[in-house]
Amino acid sequence: MGISPSSSAQQARQRVAQRLREIRLDAGLSARAIAKEAGWHESKSSRIEHARVAPSAGDIRAWCGACGAEDQAADLIAASRTADSMYVEWGRLQKSGLRRLQESKVPLYEGTRHFRVYCSNVIPGLLQTPGYAGALLSSISAFRGVPNDVEDAVAARTARSRVLHQGDHRFAVLMEEWVLRCRVGDAKVMAEQLRHLLAVTSLPSVSLGVIPFTAPRRMWPVEAYNIFDETLVQVELLSAALISLSQMKYHSMSRDSQS
Repeated sequence: MGISPSSSAQQARQRVAQRLREIRLDAGLSARAIAKEAGWHESKSSRIEHARVAPSAGDIRAWCGACGAEDQAADLIAASRTADSMYVEWGRLQKSGLRRLQESKVPLYEGTRHFRVYCSNVIPGLLQTPGYAGALLSSISAFRGVPNDVEDAVAARTARSRVLHQGDHRFAVLMEEWVLRCRVGDAKVMAEQLRHLLAVTSLPSVSLGVIPFTAPRRMWPVEAYNIFDETLVQVELLSAALISLSQMKYHSMSRDSQS
């Protein structure tokens, strides 16, 4: 498996690699001995240890087994999978269609108390009407060449938006003025969407701000991102979703590495 271009994902991968190296050193083994025991070429041990290649779950089990550290394999596999999930290409996420991706976010949305959202390109998903979502997801389906399950995906995205009205959630949303003017769907769809935004701003849990075209800039508009509590940040790039987890996720692993 290759390494993602995301710096945060690479840092997470390096933490896993560092821990594997420490396990090897604690066992008094060379990289060549690990390779011989695992049955692979010795250069693979070096590539794994220097975070040039992402180890599979089987690789980690073999490494820990060779070092007599089988009890550490499960945690390392979980950390490795977390690193893999920090940079995920949309093609991989959407290969079976769009509905499943919408549904997969429900637990995260239901469990988040404070949402902070910045959008520079489209209306945030939580605030989209079915008409707007349908027009947008249809474009995405065609552009990505994925199975067309737009109707089901729209239903899933709309259902996900129930967190606006249920539970103890707060929403701080910031958009560029361009987002309000960029036409997604026909005039009727846009009019309905803008009316919906006005209605949503009346909710006490929602704070909506718009950065006007005329606002002085110290920097240019950046990619859209979502912050879920203090736990997770997701940046939506054109080709992939970039996810950064709270350092608390790595606290126990870092503590073990320093002991």
